[in-house]
Amino acid sequence: MDIPVRHDFNQSLRDHDCFPLKRSALSELQINLGYLCNQACEHCHVEAGPKRTEMMTLETMDKIIAWCKENQIQAADLTGGAPEMIPNFRYFVDQLMALGIRVTSRCNITVMFEPGQEDLAEWYAERKIRLVCSLPCYSEKNVDQQRGKGVFGKSIEGLQKLNALGYGREDGLTIDLVFNPIGPALPPAQHALEIDYKERLKRDFGIEFNTLLTITNLPVKRFEHFLKRSGQLEGYMQLLADNFNPQTVAPLMCRHLVSVDWQGYVYDCDFNQMLALPLGQRGKRQLWEIDGNALEGQGVTVGKHCFGCTAGAGSSCGGSLT
Repeated sequence: MDIPVRHDFNQSLRDHDCFPLKRSALSELQINLGYLCNQACEHCHVEAGPKRTEMMTLETMDKIIAWCKENQIQAADLTGGAPEMIPNFRYFVDQLMALGIRVTSRCNITVMFEPGQEDLAEWYAERKIRLVCSLPCYSEKNVDQQRGKGVFGKSIEGLQKLNALGYGREDGLTIDLVFNPIGPALPPAQHALEIDYKERLKRDFGIEFNTLLTITNLPVKRFEHFLKRSGQLEGYMQLLADNFNPQTVAPLMCRHLVSVDWQGYVYDCDFNQMLALPLGQRGKRQLWEIDGNALEGQGVTVGKHCFGCTAGAGSSCGGSLT
């Protein structure tokens, strides 16, 4: 079932005097190192999993590092899959940090229990790398339903280990948790849910963290397939479109970052990357083929899926927008 044409994102922008959506100055790269992952979550817009073979090469990493140096990039957000499972991940992080770039790693926590990753928590703590970790609920049943049997228990054990190293408790050791709704619904208010998370995790497991980020599930790839199979795609799209919030447009992540895939190709966001929608409505290009300083003022490639980032309080890889 196709998404009806009445879900026109550009028209919603026009209706609220936000059209066209244009870029501000570039300050950050979000780099997807590959789709290999030790989990296969049902909401994953990347369709990552243990059988995926797409992985960034050392040559591509070095080209990105050189480009970051030339373009004075301030921050890098590393994602996957599980980025830590990609060969040369640690080399890549160290090279970025040597340039003074602030590194965020999107860690699913359970990767710390994979062979060869036993020292990962200590390695992160030594470098004071900001971690953004998935924990879609403080309930074992809900987490295992979304991410796989046994994931909750490993996640709790991993968080306790990170806490013991100072994450969530000491300055410079930041760990934020990510909440995704289990089904086709908007996330609840981020601040109120954060209070609940902190109370429950502290009481039940002694776990502390810095901030909770609520992220809307976008109708892309694996989650879109789920919606189609269950006959909920139309209803979910209508929910997103009906809750379009113009206050979320200015802080959208696609306005200040560039998404880079495992081959170095560039997009306006990670979701556009999965839909193969190139950066700025132009042809397919790799990062080292563009001038980061020339992106400001250029148009952003949008589609119906963009309602997912602008519904309600808004959603981005940094949580709610309002």
